Amino acid sequence: MEGKAIKTRVAFCFILVGISLMLAAVTTDHWAVLSPKVEKLNVSCEAAHFGLWHLCIKRIFIREPNPEGKGCGPLYLPGDHNCSYFKHFTSGENEEIFEVTTQKEYSISAAALAIIGVGFMTMGTICTILAFNPKRSYLLKPAAMFYTFAGLCIIIAVEVIRQSVRRMVDSEDTVWIEYYYSWSFACACSAFALLFICGIALLLISLPRMPRNAWETCMDAEPEN
Repeated sequence: MEGKAIKTRVAFCFILVGISLMLAAVTTDHWAVLSPKVEKLNVSCEAAHFGLWHLCIKRIFIREPNPEGKGCGPLYLPGDHNCSYFKHFTSGENEEIFEVTTQKEYSISAAALAIIGVGFMTMGTICTILAFNPKRSYLLKPAAMFYTFAGLCIIIAVEVIRQSVRRMVDSEDTVWIEYYYSWSFACACSAFALLFICGIALLLISLPRMPRNAWETCMDAEPEN
């Protein structure tokens, strides 16, 4: 039993890292960076980065060639910075809407999946904390499933964002030509790996011990409590 408790705590520590990465991904707006192709120097251009909730545009004056490619940037250069929440999350006459560039149906789907994933993650954490009481160890199984579902939700949201970026770049109505995925995207992918793998591991840990010998039955296994 003590070995099982140690394994549970180790798995939960990795899950906490996954939770932190997922919250960082969901609450930040550096999933992807988009920019037009810049062929000349000493000109101004607009680069954009966005997340699940809003899109930010930065106007940058290009003095030197971009070491990362021919796009507008890098983003750390000084310039005017303006962020606007997507219209389906806020209302008001001053709200800017990017109907083509944000692909409204994609951003709604990705945000909804992220919210569902956070919900699964929250329920999993509550179940895991309660399961530290030996009398409630049975809660490890639903906790493991909740974490696994949370990982699946965030990786599907990642794929939705990836498809959205492709639609933006391929659209004739946008100026975006160059793009790359940024650190929020990497946080989401890492969160998926940790939550999904550790969720499966937690499920295996919560299962009763299999018989060690051929003549043993499941009834002979050590009790969980």
